[in-house]
Amino acid sequence: MTIAYSLLTFRSYLCPMKKAFLILSLITLSIAANSQSIKKYKITDIEKYIATSKDSVLVINFWATFCKPCVAEIPSFIKVTDQYKHRGVKLLLVSLDLPAFYPAKIASFAKAHNFTSTIVWLDETNANYFCPKIDPKWSGSIPATLIVNKKTGYRKFFEEEMEEKKFEEELKAAIGN
Repeated sequence: MTIAYSLLTFRSYLCPMKKAFLILSLITLSIAANSQSIKKYKITDIEKYIATSKDSVLVINFWATFCKPCVAEIPSFIKVTDQYKHRGVKLLLVSLDLPAFYPAKIASFAKAHNFTSTIVWLDETNANYFCPKIDPKWSGSIPATLIVNKKTGYRKFFEEEMEEKKFEEELKAAIGN
């Protein structure tokens, strides 16, 4: 009788444990599903992204979590590119953060600031190698933005913080308005 009672007591204890484990698992999965997945890119991946996006207007913004002007302009970039998505506009945010920030700190920063666009981390350490591949005059300072429309041949690089109005004007020029 004591063994049977012990088994019944153990079973009733397990049931709430299973429920708690199941709930905790579901919460963990939903958080993981909603979090930003940040891929590691080389400069050749960005070149490939540009080369294969023939029907899109690309906005490629180089930024870092520690760059105040970068963080300030990104919300307006997201807002404006979302307004022109129907015209084939795509925004790619390329983080130039330190390796120690990849991926967790970049992802949590992006989530805290509601950065909803695609984010990649540039896994390059030699600015003398990767900067000229984006623009020969790029000194390496950020924020920096490249706008490309392969269909029309439009390609313009900005090594500065861009106000929303200027950014939208440049985007319209890239689209062909």
